[in-house]
Formats: sequence, structure tokens, C-alpha cells
Amino acid sequence: QVQLVQSGGGLVHTGGSLRLSCAANGGAISEYYMVWFRQTPGKQREFAAGITRFGSNTEYADSVEGRFSISKHDAKNAVDLQMNSLTPEDTAVYYCAARPNSISYYAEDYNYWGRGTQVTVSP
Repeated sequence: QVQLVQSGGGLVHTGGSLRLSCAANGGAISEYYMVWFRQTPGKQREFAAGITRFGSNTEYADSVEGRFSISKHDAKNAVDLQMNSLTPEDTAVYYCAARPNSISYYAEDYNYWGRGTQVTVSP
């Protein structure tokens, strides 16, 4: 059973950048479709970005398109989320997730989750 270990995140000013990483232990990253969700208090987790098993295709929510970039790194067995031009609206807990079938925009479809990491963007 794969375990997802997240790193990165923190506090940044508006316009700044952060990089999140999600390492897969107990399974090869190429076996899974990997995504990032984010969640703010009182709201459901929302899809932010996703990447196919071999990294050939990516998908982004409209709210992050052009600012966020998801990538797979086989050597590290990890998926990264590079976040640029951050705004306070990007403040959330970010979760990586994995499933073997396809990219889904719905959190309930995912089998495996990281523990989450806080991203805070100050005005």
C-alpha cells in the first residue's frame, strides 16, 4: 500500500512562489495518477492539478491554470507542485492524492492521501 509523504509549503507574500512535493513510499509513482487538492475551512476539497501515470498529460483547475505546474520525478518517486504568482485566495491546506485508474476531480474517488500541508499567502 502506497504512502504519500508531503513536504514544502509555508508562508509567502502575494506574488511569491512555493513548491510542494509528494513522495510515494511503497509504490512506484508511475503506477498512479497523481493530483493535488486544496481545502479551506468550511469548504470541500477542490481539485487543483493532476498528472497522468507517465507524466504525459496534466490538468489544472481554472483558478490555477498558468500559475501552477505539476510534474513527476521518477528518480525521486515524487510529484511536485510549483506554485507561482500566489495570491491570498490560494491560502489553503494542500493535499496530494493518488489512484490507479484516471484523474478524477472528486476527492472521494481517491484511495491514497498525503497528510496535507498549509500554504498561507499574505496580502
